[in-house]
Amino acid sequence: MTTLPRGAAAPSARAVRRRRVVATAGAVSAGLLVLSACDKPTAISTLTVGSSSVSSEATCGGHGEALKASDVTKCLQDKSVKEITVDPDETVRFGVDPEIADKGWTILMNGQPLTDSSTKTYRTIPGSVFFNAQYGAQGDSTLVSIKEGESNATGLWSFRLKKDA
Repeated sequence: MTTLPRGAAAPSARAVRRRRVVATAGAVSAGLLVLSACDKPTAISTLTVGSSSVSSEATCGGHGEALKASDVTKCLQDKSVKEITVDPDETVRFGVDPEIADKGWTILMNGQPLTDSSTKTYRTIPGSVFFNAQYGAQGDSTLVSIKEGESNATGLWSFRLKKDA
C-alpha cells in the first residue's frame, strides 16, 4: 500500500536522478568554496636528535614575500615554538622541504647566523655547539631558527633546544 495522497503519482526515476545530481553539484560547490578559503600550508622544516624529531610549518612568512626586519625580530621573540631535548654529545639534523632549499637557507642561533646559506635539504651540526658560549649560547636553552632566503628572509622556522643534562 502506498502513502501518497489520492491522485498523486510517485516521482519518476528521472526526477529522483535529477535531485541527486543537483545535490551532488551543490555538495561539490560547497566543498570547493570551503577549500578556497583555506590558506596554503607553508613548507615544513624538521629537527632530529637521536630518535626524536620535531617538525613545524613557518613561524613567520613562508609564502615567498620578503619579511620586514621588524617582523623577523618579533618572530624571533615568539615563545610558543616547538621544543626538543638535546644531549650535547648527539648530532642535530636539520631537514627542509625542497622549496625552502631552492631559495637558500641559513641556520640562526639566538637570531645570529650559525651557518652559511645552503641549497641542500639536509645539514648536521654537533649538539654541543648549541650550548657553547663561544657560539653565543646562554644557559641550558637555545633558540634555533631556519631562515629562508639568501639575503632577505622570506620565512622563519623556529625551535627551542633544551640541554639534556
